[in-house]
Amino acid sequence: MHPASRQPVPAPPEAAPPPRARGRTAAWLAGLLLVPPTAVAACRAADSDGVTPVIQLLAFLPWLLVPAGLALLLALLGRRPLLVAWAVTVLAVTGWYARPYDTGLADRPPGPVTARIDVLTANVQFGWATEALVEAVRRERPGIVFVQECPRSCAATLARGLPRDAYPYRLAAGGEGAAGSALLSRYPLEPADGVPATLAMPGAVAEIGGRRVTLQLAHPLPPVPSAVDGWRRELGRLADWAAAHRDRPTLLAGDFNATGDHAAFRRILDRGGLRDSAALAGAGGTPSWPARLPRPLGAQIDHVLAGDAFSVRSARFLDLAGSDHRALLVSLALHDVR
Repeated sequence: MHPASRQPVPAPPEAAPPPRARGRTAAWLAGLLLVPPTAVAACRAADSDGVTPVIQLLAFLPWLLVPAGLALLLALLGRRPLLVAWAVTVLAVTGWYARPYDTGLADRPPGPVTARIDVLTANVQFGWATEALVEAVRRERPGIVFVQECPRSCAATLARGLPRDAYPYRLAAGGEGAAGSALLSRYPLEPADGVPATLAMPGAVAEIGGRRVTLQLAHPLPPVPSAVDGWRRELGRLADWAAAHRDRPTLLAGDFNATGDHAAFRRILDRGGLRDSAALAGAGGTPSWPARLPRPLGAQIDHVLAGDAFSVRSARFLDLAGSDHRALLVSLALHDVR
């Protein structure tokens, strides 16, 4: 036998999957990708928070446009008209709710301005970002500061770092770790009944521009699977509080552990006649958590809600070294609506 005949014969190339098989694979992948955004979009449209994991995914609703868009491409490649229609519907519903808010800055003022006030809310993550908060407060000089996750060491640092003549009125509540909270004010401040919660949510009344303004700090439990019932319950208590104070100048601010896409958060707005300052200033949807992710990744769960005695002039999110939240600074005008 000739030596050349002993060379191995190369195996024939594997045949590519037939178009029909590729279409089935694309269709299956498209269907799998559409399940999460479909569930979230359906709950959003039904004004419901659903159950885990929909509750958690609602915080990131705009980002569900990505899997829905990829599913549309796969459905087109697979030539599946029903899947295409499904994907287009999910994209349309999700896109509708992810659209930018109207700024509302052209709203007619409800009466003459009696005071201008800057309000800052900050979650300092177990007090780790207290020094950064002190620097921000010195720089921005807000009139009222709402602080979450402020244990006793945080309150002590605030007392040392911010002179008493700048913030003569202070209120601390809760215990260690995430349970502590604090209120600082340049305006006369008297304690008021807060909202009962696992994490301290103190209340107060401030004298601003000759008006008594009701203040309430918000810090309900986060909607982790083991605490969803507590999250619903505490957001419900905040909605009850907002409804009870609807006819008064009101500021409700803090870490709500909820976005505008959560039904439980929207009930607070509706029942209290409150408006989200960041949304009115054109910053709706700006991520405030987790701060370690680059913008625009993340979710806006830190809010300053104001009653109709206030108009919104501006809103900015501030990075605080040491915290997993960005602080929110809003500039407001208090109007005489009596």
